[in-house]
Amino acid sequence: MLNLALRNIFRHKLRTAITLAAVVFGVTALIVSAGFVRDVLFQLSEATIHSQSGHLQVHRKGYYEQGARAPDKYLIDRPEPLKRGIDRVEGVTDVLARLGFSGLLSNGRSDLPVVGEGVEADKEARLGSYVKITAGRQLTNRDAFGILLGEGLATGLKLRPGDRVSLLLNTAAGAVNTLDFEVIGVFQTFSKEFDARAVRIPLAAAQELLGTAGVNSLVVSLARTDDTERAARDIASLLDAERYELKTWREINDFYQKAVDLYERQFGVLRLIVLLMVLLMVANTVNMTVFERVGEFGTLMAMGNRSSHVFGLVALENGLIGLMGASLGIAVGVCAAWAITAAGIAMPPLPNANVGYTMSIRLTPDAAATAFAVGFAATVLASLWPAARVSRKSIVESLRQNV
Repeated sequence: MLNLALRNIFRHKLRTAITLAAVVFGVTALIVSAGFVRDVLFQLSEATIHSQSGHLQVHRKGYYEQGARAPDKYLIDRPEPLKRGIDRVEGVTDVLARLGFSGLLSNGRSDLPVVGEGVEADKEARLGSYVKITAGRQLTNRDAFGILLGEGLATGLKLRPGDRVSLLLNTAAGAVNTLDFEVIGVFQTFSKEFDARAVRIPLAAAQELLGTAGVNSLVVSLARTDDTERAARDIASLLDAERYELKTWREINDFYQKAVDLYERQFGVLRLIVLLMVLLMVANTVNMTVFERVGEFGTLMAMGNRSSHVFGLVALENGLIGLMGASLGIAVGVCAAWAITAAGIAMPPLPNANVGYTMSIRLTPDAAATAFAVGFAATVLASLWPAARVSRKSIVESLRQNV
């Protein structure tokens, strides 16, 4: 039967080519679209990690729920022993201390509320590979009273590198404290909302302003994002669960999971559309091919072949076409992905972002396997109804087609 099916496929070259083209187009579309979605999510995750949250964060227990309202009540008083222990975990490249605060930033003429962090400047510069300095330079450990401003904040207060500003906030004891800073640079992350109110100052200056030697969080940077869950388990084993809590970047940035769910739903609809499109295109071609061959099938049954043999022959022929089309679609899809990536297409910023990126198609084995399965399944499914109809025809009725 396999030999007969192959002969029939290559006997009807035009119809076979049309069916193959439909399958190849569908599989290629699925591979490219899946690679595009994965690239968008990769860019979003890396931008989030390497501009704000890091891979993991350690806080005092309860900080994640209540710390934004009263960060001074959730301080890690002795961060150095914790940092040394975490730094020994496999895959950890840096452990950064941060001290959060909120206050007023003044340029001498007007004030704006800000949310800021005291940071270890050199380590933050290594982590923040997705932070773009749009004016001035990056903050360093030598800048004892330097300040970095988010782009939106700098625009709102009309500040440039070299300008002097005052930062006013409440200390942990309830007193009001103020320090003068020099604007060192203006930064831009992926988030407009963050840039509109964010400042960064040296950790020592933040501790002086707040009158504390503690920190709010220890941010962990890993060599590979894929190691996040393993590193989280290893670090959690070092922590006192009664005193500390550990959060991954996914837990901190819940909008990322919402974006993943949104894109997965959209891509699921796209897969369904492609499946239906291939199904209809292939079904049309198969219908024409099968009903032109009714007399041929009648002859086969007159020679003693059962109707199930005819049904199996039609299904096998289209299964082989689906196999060839899906395989060819994988090859075309991979070539298309490489070509699009090599073209370096500039993309606009993601929603709520102000930084664009260069488009890339990220190929993964599971996306290729899904596209192959959809292309193959659509071709086989499209052949079942025509095969069932022609196999149920009587021998006499089928042989009349030869006259």
